[in-house]
Amino acid sequence: MPRVFVQGSPVGYYPRYAPEAGRGTVRRITEVGEEVLRRPCRDVTEFGPGLAALIDDMFRTMYVADGAGLAANQVGLDLRLFVYDCPDDDGVRHVGHIVNPVLETPTGERRLLEEGEGCLSVPGAVVTVPRPDRAVVRGQDKDGRAVVVEGTGYFARCLAHESDHTAGHLYLDRLSTRERKDALRQMTDRRDEVYARRAAKEAAFGTERP
Repeated sequence: MPRVFVQGSPVGYYPRYAPEAGRGTVRRITEVGEEVLRRPCRDVTEFGPGLAALIDDMFRTMYVADGAGLAANQVGLDLRLFVYDCPDDDGVRHVGHIVNPVLETPTGERRLLEEGEGCLSVPGAVVTVPRPDRAVVRGQDKDGRAVVVEGTGYFARCLAHESDHTAGHLYLDRLSTRERKDALRQMTDRRDEVYARRAAKEAAFGTERP
């Protein structure tokens, strides 16, 4: 079985970082409490160099923050778009971006996986969140072409998590009041450490070849 899928299609070789990251600039990541994370995002209607440049920036920002996915509202723009570089439970790597994503929930029998989940906009917090073990997302690429991406296990979690962002939802919304308070406490305790790691990674990333 191929070990890397890009935009849902298998490839024979792929570099350590998506090539987009080499063209991008790191942007500030928004945090829980900021309004842009709480409102449904707008459809992307303009495809072209501006959108491609945003995707470049999002890839670089995601890598510097050690993320598996990043939505546009996490860099302050209320657009329905996310990027990802995420393994599934079989160790297969999935890389790409999805514009105007629509998450499809399985119609047949589904299994929920209860595993730890974090968010770059809730820095330092990891809590258990139930998610379906399979997800399908339909959307477009940066040129407006139709894209369908399917994931299982951890990658399905990533697809659902990022799709939630484009609807104005955080994973905190899926938690009980007690669990949400615990996540915010973790963020308070670890936030400075997380930002120090990001700063160090940004400095090092500039010397690496993506």
